[in-house]
Amino acid sequence: MHLEAMAVRMPDVADHPNRVPFTGVLTRLDEPSTRPPAGARGHRVVLTRAAALAALPSLLGMAVDYAPGWDGHDARRKCGIITHAGVEGSRLAVAGYLFAKDFPEVERRMRQSPPGAMGMSWELADAHVEDLRAEIWTLTRATFTGAAILRRDKAAYRDTSFEIAARRPVAPAPPPCREPRRLPAVPVHAAARRPAPSAVLITQLRKEEAWNPRPAKFGKAK
Repeated sequence: MHLEAMAVRMPDVADHPNRVPFTGVLTRLDEPSTRPPAGARGHRVVLTRAAALAALPSLLGMAVDYAPGWDGHDARRKCGIITHAGVEGSRLAVAGYLFAKDFPEVERRMRQSPPGAMGMSWELADAHVEDLRAEIWTLTRATFTGAAILRRDKAAYRDTSFEIAARRPVAPAPPPCREPRRLPAVPVHAAARRPAPSAVLITQLRKEEAWNPRPAKFGKAK
């Protein structure tokens, strides 16, 4: 399988609260869409491999968005960024980061959706159609302006996907601080009748007091 890819290098920040990695398949290449995308005047479309490869640079740094119904596009709800794009066989694969802190509802939807339920859809501008009279339009050139996350059955291409990384394990909370155990007070008259404890016993008692461990667009596909 021939692979061509481009990426924008992002600095590594451990446990960044607003960056949850995602991967996805944005579209299929050299294959007709399952349904007509918006703006195609009712035509199904084919995005050629050559056009996708030429447009890869325009995809990097573009946003992913979503609509509240998960059935279309809303370019004003930009909830993530694409940092990697590559052609793997007939698939245009992407990766990037979801702004999980800014859009907790998107992360929640991804976590709650069954595997394979979510897909993607491209957003294009300046698309060139080889023959406007053809039943299925062939796109020979285009510029990517973004992508949408939506239910896979609502995407123009059914064979797409969108997944976010699994949650990182949460470190256990440290055990609560506890007061040292105090020995009960001994009445003075009782202490006078008892022999004084040895130095070894006093040391042991003090250790026990201190040591109290607790385990713990052309158009948008939709």
